Amino acid sequence: MKFNGRNVFISESAIIGKNVRIGDNSVIYDHVEIGDNTIIANDCVIGEPTNSYYHSKDYVNPKTIIGANSLIRSHNIIYAGSEFGEGFSTGHRVTIRENSKFGKHCRLGTVTDIQGYVTFGDYCWLHSNVHIGQQSKIGNFVFIYPYVVFTNDPHPPSNICTGVTIGDFSQVAVGTVVLPGIEIGKHCLIGAQSLVGIKVEDYQLAVGNPAKVLKDVRELKSRETGKSHYPWPYNFERGMPWENIGFEKWKLENGYEND
Repeated sequence: MKFNGRNVFISESAIIGKNVRIGDNSVIYDHVEIGDNTIIANDCVIGEPTNSYYHSKDYVNPKTIIGANSLIRSHNIIYAGSEFGEGFSTGHRVTIRENSKFGKHCRLGTVTDIQGYVTFGDYCWLHSNVHIGQQSKIGNFVFIYPYVVFTNDPHPPSNICTGVTIGDFSQVAVGTVVLPGIEIGKHCLIGAQSLVGIKVEDYQLAVGNPAKVLKDVRELKSRETGKSHYPWPYNFERGMPWENIGFEKWKLENGYEND
């Protein structure tokens, strides 16, 4: 059964799964695949052609895949050649350029800007007004808070494009800017309003402009319990795959024995 709104265009080459809802004025371009039980809200463009479309008579739209049980809210533009795992969700007015790869259960907040040619693992949560430059490589369970910017040009303007790399379970707090090519390890915390121009090793707290490493995050105490809050997965489970079973059991079952 189809649940399409008014003034909807769906390419004949698109593959639409079961129980997919498509809102008013949305466009589904060539070679888009939308998984079962997904909602595409009003005024969305899925599979937007890349720049080559405007210059090449032989242009073929790359495949775009949106996994099952996803929710794409209104006024999103998703370019062709991108892939999203199951349970993907967005806020409003999100733009995702071509060749963006996301794992399972990732969330993007309102007015997020993904510049394409990026990779994200599973369960990455980006809040509103986040800008991710090309060639960024983000691990699993990485949270990025509002007004964070990942840059990629060390000598602007230039032809160099070297993105930011972030390891699993790291947190990047509000208003932070990470400079081109910077590597941040796993289980790190980057404090609010930081300017990160140094490599940050695993389990480190980095804060300031310019950012400096202050201490091991495992030394930080929770304001709720007075005990160590990090690694945070032991103390936060809402929406996580270890909810109701605990992080310790989950990580042993999923190959995270060393975390």
